[in-house]
Amino acid sequence: MDLDVQSHLTAVERVAQRVDRDGEAAGAVILSRTYATTVDDLWDALTNGDRIPRWFLPIQGELELGGRFQFEGNAGGEITACERPSRLAVTWEFGPTVSWVEARVSADDAGHARLTLTHTAHLSEHWDEYGPGATGVGWEMGLLGLALHIAQPDEPKPDEATFHTTPHGKALITGSSEAWGEAAIRGGADAEAARAAARRTTAFYTGEPVEED
Repeated sequence: MDLDVQSHLTAVERVAQRVDRDGEAAGAVILSRTYATTVDDLWDALTNGDRIPRWFLPIQGELELGGRFQFEGNAGGEITACERPSRLAVTWEFGPTVSWVEARVSADDAGHARLTLTHTAHLSEHWDEYGPGATGVGWEMGLLGLALHIAQPDEPKPDEATFHTTPHGKALITGSSEAWGEAAIRGGADAEAARAAARRTTAFYTGEPVEED
């Protein structure tokens, strides 16, 4: 697959924030990306059970307000808001851990569709070790799959089992991890700790040893 990694990295805007959620300290990972399609088409790609597996993961459940869903081998949850075609909110339940995901779709000045995805989770040892990249890199690969699907809807998506071992996959993971480290610093994190967490995130996703600074 011919993939311009740098263009996909620069297409994503990243914000990492410390916030309050239900009276507890939390971290919010915010990704924004514009797609060359309409708001209605982007909304359909995000919510249509037939299309979601073509860019993300197989899904089961009731894809309607109040319904529960389950991604194969990943998280499940409840759909807590569904305001077509602009806002979708769900709980994100993985084992005993519950976090929250919100997707907003809007039109930009060029008439294209913009997705802003926010994933909020209570702070934990996992956040301390990996920083926002642990969540951000995973979603960024999902947004890559979405971009490829919208551009070439009939083409197969990258193989999730092997993508991280390819040169393109490693470059995307490394670049995304580093970018999330810088986003953490802009959000107030200690620079040395944030960059160390970014290196651990790269190692986590690629399966390779942590690179020393």
